[in-house]
Amino acid sequence: MNHPKTIHDFGGFPPELYAVQYPAPGKPELAGEIKEIVQHTQVGLDHDWGLDHGTWSVVRRMFPEADIPVLQLSIDYYKPGKWHFDLAAELISLRDRGVLIIGSGNMVHNLRMVDFDKLNVPGYGYDWAKEMNETFKDHIMRKDYKPLMEYESLGAGAMLAIPTPDHYWPLIYALGTTHKDEQPVFFNDEPVGGSLTMTSVLFTKD
Repeated sequence: MNHPKTIHDFGGFPPELYAVQYPAPGKPELAGEIKEIVQHTQVGLDHDWGLDHGTWSVVRRMFPEADIPVLQLSIDYYKPGKWHFDLAAELISLRDRGVLIIGSGNMVHNLRMVDFDKLNVPGYGYDWAKEMNETFKDHIMRKDYKPLMEYESLGAGAMLAIPTPDHYWPLIYALGTTHKDEQPVFFNDEPVGGSLTMTSVLFTKD
């Protein structure tokens, strides 16, 4: 769509968040190209949904003027990790053309266990959350992606970190769209509220 709307798909947050608008343009021609590029599954073009908080909450900090085209891709989180990784590999040609691909989510995201009284305590995290964050980072550093695709095999801590995979699968897309000669750089790397990490990773060439 040419003008995707800003969607506030959450509840129980301060009213200021519901007032946020991010009027970035869309790019229908690029969406059409992506539909043709992806052979792994059938891609549909949606003209109603717009940009939800998983997109605008990130890009509005990066591009506050909303002056670049933004496309949001949905994720079928019922599919296994390898399926997502293989689909992502089909999108790497977009990066080679200068398209910025952002996987927006959290490696550790358990809202039910958040200690809201300690949200403003720097670096406050439960032991399992910090341990799993380091485990995920270690696999990324070693480019050992198979355990990340099969996160259930990483034990009880992983299941606490990822009670549902909708916030986690974007990481697999980021991994699947990297080149072999790129190295990960971590930032924003500290736990929040006990059971969240906002750890981010940028892939760049030496």
